[in-house]
Formats: sequence, C-alpha cells, structure tokens
Amino acid sequence: MSGYIDLQVNGYAGVDFNSDHLSTNEVVNVCRRLKVEGTDSILATVITARLDLMLQRIARLVELIQGSSEIAACIRGIHVEGPFLNPADGFIGAHPASDAMPADISVTDQLLEAGNGSVKMVTLAPEMDSDARVTRHLTNSGIVVAAGHSNASLNDLQRSIDQGLKLFTHLGNGCPGSLPRHDNIVQRVLAVSDQLKISFIADGHHVPAFALRNYLGMIPSENIVIVTDAISAAGLGPGRYELSGQVVEVDDDGAAWAACRTHYAGCASTFQQMIEVLKGSVGVSDEQIRQWMITNPLQLLAVHQADDE
Repeated sequence: MSGYIDLQVNGYAGVDFNSDHLSTNEVVNVCRRLKVEGTDSILATVITARLDLMLQRIARLVELIQGSSEIAACIRGIHVEGPFLNPADGFIGAHPASDAMPADISVTDQLLEAGNGSVKMVTLAPEMDSDARVTRHLTNSGIVVAAGHSNASLNDLQRSIDQGLKLFTHLGNGCPGSLPRHDNIVQRVLAVSDQLKISFIADGHHVPAFALRNYLGMIPSENIVIVTDAISAAGLGPGRYELSGQVVEVDDDGAAWAACRTHYAGCASTFQQMIEVLKGSVGVSDEQIRQWMITNPLQLLAVHQADDE
C-alpha cells in the first residue's frame, strides 16, 4: 500500500460526513479526490451531536460503505469522536458541550449497533469513563480506543492504557489555550508516550511548527500518527463552510475557525499541505512521513482486525 491513511476525516472537498443528507455521488467524489491527492483510505469521523443524530449519521455512512465498493475501498470505517468528552470550555473544542456525556455502555452499544461492524475507533475522555469500563468494553469489541478532548490525570491515563487505550487524539488541541505550566494534559500525555500512539494535526496552525518539532522529537517514532482532522472546507480554500450544523470560517492562511473565533473547528488543510509543513518548517524525512502517515495508522487498524478474528 503506497497511499496515506487518515484516521480522522470529518469531511472533504465540500462534503460534510456529519451532514444529515449525504449522497452516494458526494462521497464517491470525495473518495476519488482523496485518491488523486495520495490518500489511500480514511476513517470517516462522526462528532458529538444529539445521540439520535449521531446514530443516524453513523447508519447513513454504513449504508454508503456497504452500497458502493468504491466508497468501501476508501472509507475503511468510522471514527466516532464523542459523545464521551470533557464538556469544560476549551477541552470540548468544537463539539457541543450540551451533548457531551459520561461514558455509558448502553449508549456505546447503540453507537456500535448503528455502525454494524464499521466503527473502528472511538475517541473519549478517560476521566469521563469511570473505572475505564467503556474503554475495556470497546477494546473487547475490537474497537481502537483513543483519548481526546480530555483533562485526564496521569492516573486516568494509566488506568485507561491498562484497559486497552491505544491512541491520544490530536495532542495540543481539544484543550484550552492557557494551561498550568507543568501539570497539564500535554505534559501528562507526553509522560506516557512510550505506551501510547499520539496523533497530531500538522497544518502549522493547530500546533505551531516549532512546537510540533519539539513534540515529534521526544515521542518514539513508532508512536506518532499524523491526521488531517479535515472538514468539508479541506482542499477548497478560504470561505464559510459547515461542520455538523455549525459555521466554520476559513482564513486566507488556511486556519479553520469556529464562528466565535475562540478556537479552531477542524482543519481545512490536506495531507499534501501537511507534508509541506513537515518537510519544510519541521524538517521531517520522507521515511518518517511514510511511517507516521501509513505504517503507524495501519498498525492501529490492524489491532481492530486482529481483535475481530
């Protein structure tokens, strides 16, 4: 396999995977464009919303995947980001705080049932998962569990790792702009980076290039994953776009802002644009890019496949 693997795509090229009116043609066009731009496959990401809407959106993606071999070849599965996220300002990011909830096995089972085998990854906040019961339940079900939008303590993180946590979602984002200088979620995750894969949005906006260089330099290379966290604006340039019913404004420099302008709302950059940042400002080699954008994400997806067998 030569193309890139993107574990977090909310939408692309004008199409929002969190729309309630997704058509086959729209998603086929996204898959074709991704392939032309070098991305072999993705996880379509459904973000926090009212539970009934999340279930409908997951089920619609399943219909599309099962109904088209071309879509199935591109969309390897679904990444459910939420609703078990920390609702506090900053940590919740672009997700609606009113729809966040403590981790619950019955809700989890509804999400998995809607996914009909296509849910491959779930991002939750470990501190919202009492005793890591949902993390263990998901792991036992063959789902890759990621932490994110979280202010987990070291104890929370370690408990979740012990119960199967495999990834931390977009470190440096999904947290407030101001944090305690030492004891904060970024430092805690770095402290366990030998036990956990960690994803980054490498657009130069979500994490400045100099900070990204610092992070990448201290995490084992086999534990680094690059994701786009792309939204419908990705690949289209400046303008106003939609993400799960909210308006996102993309600046001339490519940063995607929530309408309130206090935080980013997904990403408008493509993998090719991120490669330019990684090879240019960060100084990453082609070999590292292949490991972080193909080998390591495939390892995570292989965990799911191995648990399914």
